[in-house]
Amino acid sequence: MAGMIMDAVLMLLLVAAVGYGVKLERKLTALRAGQLAFAQAVTDLNAAAGRAEAALATLRASGQETDLLHDRIIKAREVKQQLEALIARGPAPVPRRSEEEAPVAAAPVPAVSAEDEDRARRMAALAERIQGLAGPSGGRRAAAPGRDNVASIVQALSAGRIANQTAKQSLNTARRNLDDDLFAA
Repeated sequence: MAGMIMDAVLMLLLVAAVGYGVKLERKLTALRAGQLAFAQAVTDLNAAAGRAEAALATLRASGQETDLLHDRIIKAREVKQQLEALIARGPAPVPRRSEEEAPVAAAPVPAVSAEDEDRARRMAALAERIQGLAGPSGGRRAAAPGRDNVASIVQALSAGRIANQTAKQSLNTARRNLDDDLFAA
């Protein structure tokens, strides 16, 4: 009878061991799944960090480009101020010569758009009024001598505006990439 009691106790211990083994196996399976998910998260984080580094490099390059463009814009503004000062203190317009008296080799005039041409005409008319070259009656005179200078100013401002827009777009793209990478992480 003592042998039967011992067999019963051993059977209970074996059943408890099997139950504990099943419970332990479930926990190990969950741990393995968590480990795989963690490894995937680390891989995703590593890829996001690589994209963030690339976005930062792009942002740095854009920042340098923006600094260069900013310097060019400042220089263009200085040139514009100098040209405006030269136009303001320029001599009275010289009457136009006939075709026969005109010099043979004239300096080539850069091509400008219709909008720039219109803007240049308005600025030249304004410069004439300010300088007192045209009376309030609005009489038409020959083109002002500073008209080419005004066109140059308009072209410089247009080039600066385009460069500024390009730099803004580049910065916005780099910021969006950086935001996407940070949110992905």
